Amino acid sequence: MAKSNDSYAKAGVDYSSIDPIKVLAQKMAAETGKHLKAHGHTELTASRGESAYVWEERDYYVAFVIEGLGTKNLIADATGQVTGKTYYGQIAQDTVATIVNDLIIVGAMPKVINAYWAVGDSKWMADKQRAEDLVKGWANACEMAGAAWGGGETPILKDIIQADTIDLAGAAVGEVKPKSRLVMGDKLMDGDAIVLIESSGIHANGITLVRGQAEKRPELYRQKLADGRLFGEALLTPAHIYVALVKAVLDAGLEVHYMVNITGHGWRKLMRAEQEFSYEIESLPLAQQEFDFIQQQAGIDDEEMYGTFNMGAGFAIMLPVAQAAKVVELAESLGLRAWQVGTVKKGPRQVVIKPKNITFAADSLEVR
Repeated sequence: MAKSNDSYAKAGVDYSSIDPIKVLAQKMAAETGKHLKAHGHTELTASRGESAYVWEERDYYVAFVIEGLGTKNLIADATGQVTGKTYYGQIAQDTVATIVNDLIIVGAMPKVINAYWAVGDSKWMADKQRAEDLVKGWANACEMAGAAWGGGETPILKDIIQADTIDLAGAAVGEVKPKSRLVMGDKLMDGDAIVLIESSGIHANGITLVRGQAEKRPELYRQKLADGRLFGEALLTPAHIYVALVKAVLDAGLEVHYMVNITGHGWRKLMRAEQEFSYEIESLPLAQQEFDFIQQQAGIDDEEMYGTFNMGAGFAIMLPVAQAAKVVELAESLGLRAWQVGTVKKGPRQVVIKPKNITFAADSLEVR
């Protein structure tokens, strides 16, 4: 395996350690798939290694995802000390976005979302404003995703989680209906267009690296970007939820060949499909100012930035080139910018970002 992003690894997130265990878990988990047969169902083995696990029922497919926010709420806590705000409504949306944006990549529409909020001390919930913001934000995000909030779990994990913080995560189940809407990457072909959909900013990835910089310079979250926003508040712009866009694309009958939620591993995620293709990027969306600020503060190069962060693009759709303009049109109708930026081509599995002279080889993304 290629060396992990050095700066992110030094901050405590080293994919060269994490990914092999995840791959081992997939292999062990695959041995349990046979138990679905007792219920009259069959797993889609191709979904192992994707963001969502899929199995087949009589008239449709079901997809399931469990995901966590990570440590972005610590930025909310630190920025709140400066502004007096909680930001937990936005943090709730971030968490739901991490869940449902993984679910929709297979063509599934969210049906039920559950919450997992673990605290180190029950006193965390005593901050009424913060707790209410979290609850209302979660409910609002479920509305945005078009899903029922089914319930959840709120364990008190003393000595595992710090008393003054919370671990936010959750799970969702969704349906691919009709079955023809299933997206597994098996239809990818030479010449497909790559359409990128804007992110709202950092979303929830690369946060540990950013927090590491703030630990060295505690004033960082208070600094202003060129557009006048506090850096801390810019980071807390909630992640886009792309459910409405994917629904619109599928409802329009477009022939979607693959979709990617651009999260951990940055733009390397574009080559998540198993097939051997090169993903050639010819043009780039303009990344938000917070990314320039992060790069300046951390002193890292473009390759590390694009290998860690979403750099202004939170979601990707790959489909026949003749249909790319329609995706852009649908995105814009929903208030999202989108760009046809490149092409899927025959060749070794890699991501080639031509404007930056960056190539991510297959061994930099070993998630299967």
